[in-house]
Amino acid sequence: MSDKSRSTPEADLAFLKAIVQGGNNPKATLTLGVAYLAGGLLYGLQCLFHVGQAVGWVRWPGLANLAFVTGITVAFLIVLTWAIREDRKIGTAGPIVTRTLNAAFSGAGMANLAIIIVFGVGAARDKDFAVWLYYPAMIFALQAAAWFVAWNLKKKGWMLATSIGGWVTAVALGLLVREPVIYLYVCTAALFALFAGPGWIMTRAALHTRVVDADAG
Repeated sequence: MSDKSRSTPEADLAFLKAIVQGGNNPKATLTLGVAYLAGGLLYGLQCLFHVGQAVGWVRWPGLANLAFVTGITVAFLIVLTWAIREDRKIGTAGPIVTRTLNAAFSGAGMANLAIIIVFGVGAARDKDFAVWLYYPAMIFALQAAAWFVAWNLKKKGWMLATSIGGWVTAVALGLLVREPVIYLYVCTAALFALFAGPGWIMTRAALHTRVVDADAG
């Protein structure tokens, strides 16, 4: 009678391959990719809107401006809520690489909330909007750290490029808080390149994996 508790060489090889590849879960990758893609596109669009205001192309009344900015945030929160619900459906089980990546990006998200409070209160207290502008710089710095962890685990070139780009963007924004127009240009480009770009890569890869799995099944 065979001992089923012992793994076969093929099973061991498959397990090691899953760890090395990060235990690709197309559903989890799609969730994260959509969240990044939506965030980059929506807030990139908002920055473009502010660029239009700065150069005089957009001259809407105050209420319309508020409605637009609020609509951007509401749309992103809807996508983020969907992403969180999908993550809960997937669960936390999986290879150590996948769990580590999830922990890295979740930790960055937790730090984002603290940064919002710190810089928001500081800007209101000092009545200096430039203080608030340090907040996006810190967000890019945290994202750079998270993507550096991702690159160390998966060794994908675009992850390293995203990490380096986030670090450079964080420094640039921190130095440009007193130059609002240039600040907006840098922030707009970074949102499209470093949020929407990686989001599109992850989303496309997850959709491709789903198609391949569906054809194989």
